[in-house]
Amino acid sequence: MSRALVTGGASGIGAALVARLRAEGFEVESLDVVTGFDVSDPERWDEVGPVDVACLNAGVLGGPPDPADLTIDGYRRAIAANVDGVVLGVRRLVRVMRAGGRIVCTASLAGLTAVPDDPVYGLTKHAVVGFVRSAAPALAARGISINAVCPGFVDTPMVSDTARSALVKTGFPLLTAAEVAEAAWVALSSGETGHAWVVQPGRPPLDFRFPTLPGPRREGDRSVGLPPPLSA
Repeated sequence: MSRALVTGGASGIGAALVARLRAEGFEVESLDVVTGFDVSDPERWDEVGPVDVACLNAGVLGGPPDPADLTIDGYRRAIAANVDGVVLGVRRLVRVMRAGGRIVCTASLAGLTAVPDDPVYGLTKHAVVGFVRSAAPALAARGISINAVCPGFVDTPMVSDTARSALVKTGFPLLTAAEVAEAAWVALSSGETGHAWVVQPGRPPLDFRFPTLPGPRREGDRSVGLPPPLSA
């Protein structure tokens, strides 16, 4: 039987991911802080063995909208869960996964746009998207794919009662955790790597197309494009 793991699998999106993967016939292990697994602890990751599929999903909110009100403990907690949990997870997984392994990381629309209500959360999710896109070539050389899913507001405990009420009042729909899990499966099954999949209510998962960056110009306004990978 194929094996999978899900971080933050005890509730919310993580629990939906566990259910979705089991429906596909995977034997799924949930790694969650409530069962003693700290995704920011490299020694715990050293205990993780090979799997065929991994969903790096654990995450927390970042803090207040005004950086002046941010506590150091809150900041460190967000970085540890949202960034370290992905980087350390990928670090371990690519050492033990066989070719054909697939990884999906739960990012957020907060990784693609500004988030004035929680700048630190936005920072961490931008980091996840950037890491996925940048690490993909090295993983591809090992035969492993990595993608990110970027959902909007999801009806989980991470959405405060105040925010939920405001969204409901304006008629803004919330995603279900199951919809995000389905999008993650689309990403895992896509055959793509290094992509970010936008998840919004009422829409199929969208393979987000990042705008092309302008390259430098030489004399005579001749564009030279972007540089090749520096390791090439």
